[in-house]
Amino acid sequence: MRVLVHDFSGHPFQVQLSRELARRGHDVVHSSCAAYVSGKGRLAAEPGESLEFQTVGDGLVFDKSSFVKRLFQELWLGVHLVRHVRAVRPEVALMSNVQVPTLVVFAAAMMLTRTPWVLWHQDVYAVAVRSFAGAKLSRSFALVAGAFEIAERWCSRRSAAVVVIAESFVPVHQSWGTADKVTVIPNWAPLDEIVPCDRKNDWAVENELDDTMTLLYSGTLGLKHDPALLVALTDEVRRAGRDVRLVVVNEGPAVELLRREAVQRSVPLTLLPFQPYDRLPEVLATGDVLVVLLDQQAGAFSVPSKTLSYLCAGRPVVGLMPAENAAADLVARTGGAVFAPAQHDLPGAAAWVAALLDDAPRRDEIGAAARDLAEREFAMSVCADRFERVLAGSVGASR
Repeated sequence: MRVLVHDFSGHPFQVQLSRELARRGHDVVHSSCAAYVSGKGRLAAEPGESLEFQTVGDGLVFDKSSFVKRLFQELWLGVHLVRHVRAVRPEVALMSNVQVPTLVVFAAAMMLTRTPWVLWHQDVYAVAVRSFAGAKLSRSFALVAGAFEIAERWCSRRSAAVVVIAESFVPVHQSWGTADKVTVIPNWAPLDEIVPCDRKNDWAVENELDDTMTLLYSGTLGLKHDPALLVALTDEVRRAGRDVRLVVVNEGPAVELLRREAVQRSVPLTLLPFQPYDRLPEVLATGDVLVVLLDQQAGAFSVPSKTLSYLCAGRPVVGLMPAENAAADLVARTGGAVFAPAQHDLPGAAAWVAALLDDAPRRDEIGAAARDLAEREFAMSVCADRFERVLAGSVGASR
């Protein structure tokens, strides 16, 4: 079976799926968008691998300051994606993290070429935009949310199958009339690539973080996050008498906000750009406690993938996130803690972190439980089996 796996973001576990499908004998092309800035997986073939890597949107720079310009850029990216698919000529395509305007162009073209494709639904964009309208976005974005819902529903109906990452997505597809084609496959992280490392490692030494307590956040910071909470949490922990430093690995507009907040609160802050993927285990091992952020408005319709990487790294996790989120349950099952992503819950979160920083055996215990949970939940063979059935079924239905 010739398969195109397109993950807009270039994240690690989608790449791992492509590698496993190729290992099983499928002819796989894995592509991503070079213009999207985030932590990336291993987007290059290893010696002896038959997997092919490509990119779309080369040379494109997204304008996040203008919604209209960004909209046209994403529509144009859809044209690039269609050309890419026509060049690859897959029997089936799997689409992950594709922006709604891009996906509409793609889905329309696939109708004409009769190419079956599977929507790997990572976020319900319409719900996210509607929840932020009037808060982080202008009220006019309520109209945008309505248009996005129509577009997402239309694309879902055009797909041969839909894979969702949590049961909470199913009611949405029931309302769209697409629940009959939905398979729930939770996200995971690559166990063999993100492994526990010593707290005092080469990366920690290079960045002068080996002899200081750290709260660490590594990942994107966008509408679904309030970066100021990272600084406020660190400030509360320091007020509790723990000499702790905040470490944030990120690129984008949140960097300046973090810098300003840290200066105002006199919080020691280390800001670093996204690191090479092969050093991610060392990066995560450098955090005495790792922090997950997710706004309340994001609710159950976005599962932060960084949580899964944190668990693989075998580190204690504190989540400032909605309790109903699927990732919150994983954190709680390891002995980590979850608090509401709001200022009024920070004292409780800070007290938990401060107590943990004073208890090295407890940190080790939670870290070991995190890795143990990841090894039980993230078995690649099981995930690949399920995707293989969905993809093969989509090809069979098309024929």
